[in-house]
Amino acid sequence: MKILVIAPHPDDEVLGVGGTISKLACQGHDVTAVIVTKGWEPLFPNSQVEQVRSESAKAAKILGIKNLRFMDLPVTKLNELPKYELNKKFDDLITQEQPNYVFLPFHGDLHEDHRQVFQASMVALRPVADRQYVKRILCYETVSETHWTAPYLEVGFEPDLWVDISEHLPAKLEAMGKYKSQLQPEPSARSLEAIKSLSNWRGSIVGMNNAECFVTVRQYWFSGDKNIE
Repeated sequence: MKILVIAPHPDDEVLGVGGTISKLACQGHDVTAVIVTKGWEPLFPNSQVEQVRSESAKAAKILGIKNLRFMDLPVTKLNELPKYELNKKFDDLITQEQPNYVFLPFHGDLHEDHRQVFQASMVALRPVADRQYVKRILCYETVSETHWTAPYLEVGFEPDLWVDISEHLPAKLEAMGKYKSQLQPEPSARSLEAIKSLSNWRGSIVGMNNAECFVTVRQYWFSGDKNIE
């Protein structure tokens, strides 16, 4: 099975899907992670961009990501790009990768980049006849983004899928540990302690030690498919 994880920024792939990536990779599935944005000067010095890309590569190796891609779109400026241009880039991505499972940021996340990535991805993932290789589209939660929306005023993250990552939490934490430029001390949401606590709490809801949760956007079972994957 081909797995595509689309991350607006470096570390989103680990925060939201790290344990599940490790689980799927260990099961022999091909995982591609795509980092959408790139920092630009003077807001982000080139040295910082190079550092975080090196961190991404180290994290990907730990999780078993087969292919790490960078789209190089300007961070914090996705909403300034023409919609047709942004949509085309994601359409090309889906055509090139032909994934079976796609993991996206949640459309209610606070960060505008997350929302733009979700919307452009959904345009690219329209259920057309020549894209029946896509079987499932899922949204992940990103600590420090997914949980900071305004209650009752914006859509909240209410998962319908729990993935047991108990055996893969160590890999997730090790991978996140490589993002030294992104980690913050406890009690920050971007601390290793907070990441572990979220997985403990998510797991406790359904009798697992540790879990990652997702919102299902769509699932497909086409006439030619033998099984639901």
